Amino acid sequence: MTTRTTSPAILPAIAQRWSPRAFDGSAVPQADLELIFEAAGLAPSAYNYQPWTFLYAIKGDANWDAFLSLLIPFNASWAKEAGALVFIVSEKDMVQGEKVNPNHSHSFDAGAAWGYAALQAKALGYDTHGMTGLDMGKATAELAIPDTHRLEAAFVIGKAGDKAILPDFLQGREAPGTRKPVTEILRAGRFA
Repeated sequence: MTTRTTSPAILPAIAQRWSPRAFDGSAVPQADLELIFEAAGLAPSAYNYQPWTFLYAIKGDANWDAFLSLLIPFNASWAKEAGALVFIVSEKDMVQGEKVNPNHSHSFDAGAAWGYAALQAKALGYDTHGMTGLDMGKATAELAIPDTHRLEAAFVIGKAGDKAILPDFLQGREAPGTRKPVTEILRAGRFA
């Protein structure tokens, strides 16, 4: 198991989560997928509005090829071996009866839900890899995402595969990336 060096107090699922590109080609069972997204649904959101929607395809199903075609060719070249492909969509406004208010945190909240999904997937023995390398306009149109919503990103879920299936230039990158130290991302008081 490849992990980062972290404080022992960090939850193992967080320390072990990273974004590989080598997957074994097996489909994610529907029951596991539903558990992953039940966890995603527990993420916090402004006013508990839960502005996220996850559109998915499981490897080999009727939607798989169409979903894969929405990724840029580089991402599609390795994502094709993942077990599920998911598009993250957020609702831009809070609609409560006749009242419609802009939801400033819709993207932030959908990102929190993606994080919960990634951690639950890791706890179940899967890896995930998020990406914005997709044709946003084409994906928005082909996935019939209404103007009231925003396509945020996509991600794959799958079982780890042998890095030898990847092109040589990616094999050396098939390990957890380094992270900035806390001293670079945490500031007391004002930004400047």
